[in-house]
Amino acid sequence: MENGLYDTMQSGMLTVGLMALVPIVCGCILAIMLVWLISRHRMNAANRRHQLVLAAMEKNPDMDIEEFLKKVTPKQKMLKERQLTKLQWGSVSSLVGLVFIGYGAYLGYVGGYDADDPVVATVFGAIILAVGIAFLINYFVGKKMLAKEMEAEERQQTQQA
Repeated sequence: MENGLYDTMQSGMLTVGLMALVPIVCGCILAIMLVWLISRHRMNAANRRHQLVLAAMEKNPDMDIEEFLKKVTPKQKMLKERQLTKLQWGSVSSLVGLVFIGYGAYLGYVGGYDADDPVVATVFGAIILAVGIAFLINYFVGKKMLAKEMEAEERQQTQQA
C-alpha cells in the first residue's frame, strides 16, 4: 500500500515538473524565434537593397550611388516624433496602470471576491505604471539631452522646405 502511494506521489511530482518546464521551454523557443525572424527580415531587406543598387548600376553606371540609396531607404522618424511617441506611451501606460491599481483597491474594498483578485489587479497595475513612468522619465531626460539635435533637425527641415 505504501508503495502505491509512493508511485502516485512520484508521478504527481513528475507532472508538476513537466508543467513548470513547458512554459520555460516555450518562452525560450519564442525568444529565439523572434530574434531569428527579426535578423532574417533585416538580411532580406539588405539583400533587396543590394540587388536594387546592382540593377540600377547596370542600367546607368554613371549614377551617384549614395544619392540613390538616400532615395530608396525609408526615412527614419525625426527625433521629435520619437520623443513624442515616448510621451504618448508613457501617458497611456501610466493611466492604465493607475486604473488597474484603482480596480484592485475597489475589489479589496468591496470584498466578496477571491482573495487573490485584488492583489493580482494591483500588482499588474503597478507593473504597467512602472513601465509608464519609465517612458515618461525617458521622454523628459531625452528631451533635455537632445534639445540641440532637435533644434538642428528643425532648422534643416525648414531649409529643405
